[in-house]
Amino acid sequence: MNLFAEIRLLVTDSLTALVTEGVLPSGLDFAQVAVEPPRDPAHGDMATNAAMVLAKPAGMPPRAIAEALAARLALDPRVTAVEVAGPGFLNLRLAANVWQGVVKAALVEGLSFGKSNAGAGRKVNVEFVSANPTGPMHVGHVRGAVVGDALARLLAFAGWNVTREYYINDGGAQVDVLARSAYERYREANGLEPEIREGLYPGDYLIPVGEALKARFGDTLLDKGEQYWLAEIREIASAMMMEEIRGDLAALGVKMDVYSSEKALYGTGQIEAAIDTLRGMGLIYEGVLEPPKGKTPEDWEPRVQTLFRSTAHGDDVDRPVMKSDGSWTYFAPDIAYHYNKVQRGFDELIDIFGADHGGYVKRMKAAVSALSNGRVPLDIKLVQLVKLYKNGEPFKMSKRAGTFVTLRDVVEQAGADVTRFMMLTRKNDVTLDFDFAKVLEQSKDNPVFYVQYANARINSVLRKAREAGIDCSDAALANADLAILSHPAEIAMAQKLAEWPRLVEIAAKGNEPHRVAFYLYELASEFHSLWNKGNDDTSLRFFQDGNAATSAAKIALARATGVVISAGLGILGVTPVEEMR
Repeated sequence: MNLFAEIRLLVTDSLTALVTEGVLPSGLDFAQVAVEPPRDPAHGDMATNAAMVLAKPAGMPPRAIAEALAARLALDPRVTAVEVAGPGFLNLRLAANVWQGVVKAALVEGLSFGKSNAGAGRKVNVEFVSANPTGPMHVGHVRGAVVGDALARLLAFAGWNVTREYYINDGGAQVDVLARSAYERYREANGLEPEIREGLYPGDYLIPVGEALKARFGDTLLDKGEQYWLAEIREIASAMMMEEIRGDLAALGVKMDVYSSEKALYGTGQIEAAIDTLRGMGLIYEGVLEPPKGKTPEDWEPRVQTLFRSTAHGDDVDRPVMKSDGSWTYFAPDIAYHYNKVQRGFDELIDIFGADHGGYVKRMKAAVSALSNGRVPLDIKLVQLVKLYKNGEPFKMSKRAGTFVTLRDVVEQAGADVTRFMMLTRKNDVTLDFDFAKVLEQSKDNPVFYVQYANARINSVLRKAREAGIDCSDAALANADLAILSHPAEIAMAQKLAEWPRLVEIAAKGNEPHRVAFYLYELASEFHSLWNKGNDDTSLRFFQDGNAATSAAKIALARATGVVISAGLGILGVTPVEEMR
């Protein structure tokens, strides 16, 4: 049940009737007609912009349209009042039984309440994390992993067919650095002093790799040049790092559907095929790029390169795909990889990257636009940094990693559920401060606690009611006399529940999972407010001693709230807490 969608349908049906009656001209497009909560709740329950967006195409004053539409809407029994405001906005008030019906719908539909068909089964690929297989995941990867996984869950909830994908960056020089670093730990395992020179990875996490190499090769590689061992150790070390990364993701509750390898693109003809496709479109040419901004002519050495005419698809400058020496640029395999995704039949592509990939956005969008003939949109979400603190002081680096705080450090300190929720309390493109002390404290200022506490309170009500012999099954509560829920505070609670299906669609269409976390905090706040009002007004308490019928109705409201909290936490990948001690 999406009440806002139902009232929007009422509005568009009323507009169609006005067209039939000749009040409005035919051929009007209602696509921009919206029904949403008014900015000021005092103005009503819902508002529509119908008259404002139709005035120009109808050739009529917006207020004239609004007054005609208001008369139509007032005929519907769900609508108790319609007010024309300002130049032509319409504010509606709905009957109490409409909001009571939302409570019933949440109980009947359960965790499916709020699900929609907004995605219409369209195939979407969500690529996220994609960390180099050179070490354990760090705190920056944590946020990207949570954002990507929560977005995938949100899109699936809203009707998309979702594939979670990890792109293994195993084709660059960094994997050779990994191999050389692992070789030093291999020497260490054989009783020699490792030479962790500048440029190598210093973390202790490679010690087990060195020990594994000793178990496999003994001391046979000690006196050999890297031409004898580099390729093999690279394979072994990167495979072990990927196993560790999979374990890191599992610790956070993230499971990928597909792992794709950059290395697998080389020597298979896929890069060549992608570039040839662009060449066939007249988008590949030989040329000399302009000097980068900030460079003087003396600093710039012009050379002929193979270029992609990305400016034809919205980029600021054309981009090189092949260097003057005939080797591919890093951009070429990325083009091929995204071409592969287009060929796999995805209708939409989403990439979740770190903030340092800002320069990558336009060129990659241009490539996908060209290779899909504009059919497949690519949305790139940049995830800003996470700043770690403990009691207001910067959190120390991980000894094991050597230079950074690992994902496991964060999860071990805060727990997976707390970590996931907190990573979504800010929009992805805003820097996030994560204080280990703050995220574990029991206060309203801690959104994780505040939401989970609401769920725990709801469950305490249910336990008390069951002990009193009240049937608290969802089916029984759905059949309670919900007309009892007539107090303004109870209606306000139901109105907040009614926002959930609309919020899901908005968040999914905007690829914004943080909206779910924001909403859950607001919902919890509304619930705690109702709970606290019961301290002063006993009629608002969920459990009414000696009155099973009234108790059932009020408990139905609490349980419906719990349903939505559980559904929202499920999208965030967080387990609802049943009780707090």
